[in-house]
Order: sequence, then C-alpha cells, then structure tokens
Amino acid sequence: MELPRIGASARAMPGILPRPPATLVRDLKGLPASLGRIGSLEVRLATTKKEIRQAQRLRYQVFFEEGGATPDPTARLIRRDVCPFDRVCDHLIAVDHARAGGGKPEVVGVYRLLRQDAAAAHFGFYSAAEFEIAPMLARHPGMRFLELGRSCVAPGYRNKPTLELLWRGVWLYARRHGVEAMFGCASLDGCEPAAHAVALSYLAASAKAAEEWRVAAAPGRGVAMAMLPGGAIDPRQAVRALPPLVKGYLRLGASFAPEAVIDSKFGTTDVFVILPVAAIEQRYLAYFGAEREAQGLAA
Repeated sequence: MELPRIGASARAMPGILPRPPATLVRDLKGLPASLGRIGSLEVRLATTKKEIRQAQRLRYQVFFEEGGATPDPTARLIRRDVCPFDRVCDHLIAVDHARAGGGKPEVVGVYRLLRQDAAAAHFGFYSAAEFEIAPMLARHPGMRFLELGRSCVAPGYRNKPTLELLWRGVWLYARRHGVEAMFGCASLDGCEPAAHAVALSYLAASAKAAEEWRVAAAPGRGVAMAMLPGGAIDPRQAVRALPPLVKGYLRLGASFAPEAVIDSKFGTTDVFVILPVAAIEQRYLAYFGAEREAQGLAA
C-alpha cells in the first residue's frame, strides 16, 4: 500500500497538517470495554477525550518532566504531550482503580496504536520521520501493519505485571484488526549513542532484523549500532542495560534495524523495532490471553 509521504514532516511542521474529520472520541470496534485486569490494574482503550487527555498528561510527566524532552510553549502551558497523530490513533491505557480516590481510576501506562489504514488515510506513519519504512512495507504488499508508539509507564508501575497487561491489550487489539506485523521506535535515554554501546551492539549482534524486515535510518540520521565486536559484549551486562520495554520486545521475538537515530527533541537514542505476529514466542502468548479468545476477537 502506498502511504502518504507526509509522516516525516509531521514533527517539524505540526501546524500545517490537515485536520482529519475524526474526533477524539473512540469506537471500540468490537473489542470489549476491558481488555484485561491484574489486581487493581486494568487495561482498556481510551474512548473519551478526557481519557486521551489523561494519557497525554502521563506522557508529558514521563517524557518532559522526568525525561530529557523539550516541550514547546503550548505543551508547557497545558502540561500535556499533544501530537497531531493523537487524532487518528487509538490509545491503550492501563489504569489503577486503587488510586481512584472516589473518582476516576488513574492512568498509569499508555500505548499509542496506529493502524496502517488510518496511516494511509491521514499522515502516514510517525516513524517515517526517523526511518525509511516505505521499502519494508513495499516488500510485504497486502500485509496489515500496526505502529506502536508513545509508550510510557508511571514511576512505581514499571514492573512485569504492568508491562504484561499492556501487551495483553496490544495483542487483543492486533488480533481484532487482523494485524500481521507490528513496528515502532523504542528509546534509550540520552542523545549519546556511544553511552549505550554495549546495549546497542548486543541488539545488532543478537537481534538484527532479517533482510526482508530491515529498515534504514532517514538519510543523514543513522548511527551504526554495532559499535563493539561480538567478543567484547557481555550478554548479561547488555540485557541489564536495556530499558524494560526493549527487554520485553526481545522476549517476544522482536528484531531491530541496524542503525539508531538521535531524537534531539525528546533527548533519546531511538531504535527501530519490528515484530511480525508469527514471530511472537509461543510461550508468551499466555500473557496476552488464551488463543481461542484472541481468535474470537479476530476480524
């Protein structure tokens, strides 16, 4: 499918993007209201403007207040991470009912989900600002892709139950919409790739994407991830140096592009992750719900 080539300009010129007709109120499109629960934590799709604003507020706290991202004046004023792509994406949220305090549950984890049909109809894919994804898409005509982005978890919730719950939601969403491959950018803190030489070299040596899934960085932006020879990498040390989200992708069977990209606005070093649904390790499917449940939700 040929995608509009405006995704790469979306970050740089958000004010000139055409406004799509969709509102911020979302339709579950056949999915249940709740996609899973562990104790007081629940994962579901945001369906109201208020819930999406809560997700944007958590993103602001994690990316701008806690991390090294630089907010524009509007984001600083409203204290929310607002992006034009939010209008055409679905938003997966993890909420903690124990922190409701008599009101609404608190959003403690988020994932932004962009289906290929929505990308084609509007802005293209967000990742196109950093990586040349069009050749990969062209090598798989007719395959349904899902872009994962803007993922973050509140302090105190960056643990196995929260990540597993979010991934259960991603899995059920992907099966409902017939998704065959997922991809997106994952971030390591800081704009100095050399500071992550062990982690990046490990990904390049142990989880390099096959040729059919390989993606190059945008022209002039790529940094080779293979900085150290294989014999110089301590696998245990390398895995410990990876962010929890990247570790989770590895356990699922993900592979990575050979180049990283520096995102100066967010103060991160980004890697491109590709996860064909067929490659997900069988032993982890139990975390996302029974296979018969996923088949019942499939489009």
